[in-house]
Amino acid sequence: MSFVPCLQLCRLMALLAGLAALPAQAFTTVVIDAGHGGKDPGGYWYGTTEKRLCLDVAKRLQTALQAKGFKTVMTRTTDVYVELEDRAAKANRYRNAIFVSIHFNASLDRTISGFETHYRSKNGRVLAQSIQSALDRNIPGTNRGTHFRDYKVLRATHATAALVECGFISNKREYANCNSPAHRQKLANAIASGIAAVKGKL
Repeated sequence: MSFVPCLQLCRLMALLAGLAALPAQAFTTVVIDAGHGGKDPGGYWYGTTEKRLCLDVAKRLQTALQAKGFKTVMTRTTDVYVELEDRAAKANRYRNAIFVSIHFNASLDRTISGFETHYRSKNGRVLAQSIQSALDRNIPGTNRGTHFRDYKVLRATHATAALVECGFISNKREYANCNSPAHRQKLANAIASGIAAVKGKL
């Protein structure tokens, strides 16, 4: 082997070693998905629709994330119906982005309460666990953990994605909390903290 090709090989190896040492690229955009909307009210308990609570928390989350320096995109900002495919497609248009969908839970067993976060991918699990930990530190109630779910909106989104169930509005005590603007602000702040904690780790 001549000197020149050997030198080129050494440079290539050094370049590859440098690339391998690069940290994970930090996401810069958070696509916030307010669940349900329009003709799809989601859960309906004690005179309140899930879609209204989802949109309110999503807007509060947008403000909290922007204060932390993130760019944000909303899948809806008003009471309109958006297909699941369109929510995912909107997220897929952005590079260096993650997707977080906001929901509230319900059950015919009204004793069940608590918050949980769902994921479908390896990175989604990291994001979900971070959000769930932040909720556990800041929100009173039962920590129901993180769970793998094959939800369409998670499956169709190419970016790292998580879906947050903020509480059971079928549980009268938890409904009272979730119906409080102060509590919804705490939810938004906690979710934002969980998102910020994984920047550069996905």
